[in-house]
Amino acid sequence: MKKIIMAWGAASALLIGAVQAEDANDIYSQATSNPGGIGGVASLRGMSEIETTRPADDFKRFPKDHHLESSYVYQPPLVPHTIRNYEVSLNANKCLSCHSWKNAKEMGATKISVTHYVNRQEQVLSDMSPRRYFCLQCHVPQADAKPLVDSTFQSVDSLR
Repeated sequence: MKKIIMAWGAASALLIGAVQAEDANDIYSQATSNPGGIGGVASLRGMSEIETTRPADDFKRFPKDHHLESSYVYQPPLVPHTIRNYEVSLNANKCLSCHSWKNAKEMGATKISVTHYVNRQEQVLSDMSPRRYFCLQCHVPQADAKPLVDSTFQSVDSLR
């Protein structure tokens, strides 16, 4: 009886292995029916084949000197102009050439907030705080771009 059970178990294992091999063969047959295995990736911008380079989107239009209202309290102001080719790096910050307290009046630009001169210990510094130096962490240009997803966001009453 013990030998019969062992033989039955071995036969079951072989049968399961054969079924798994058939499934693996299906995978290989799918690969041969789809040469290159380019498949596809669906994103919010549409379907793209993996090995096909999607054409670049058109450049977004930026409203020129357009004042943009805040949508919520403490929202970082949006940039009302293009920032293409602006360098904001460890060695240079193009934004400060117009928006620093020294240059803002002459350039007709908005001064950076006094909050940008305060460090984490709430100490007022004589120069911009390093944690506020990379402007594009918080401030983004406002472009005339179609939203990728619908939004039902409503501004708070005090900002309307």
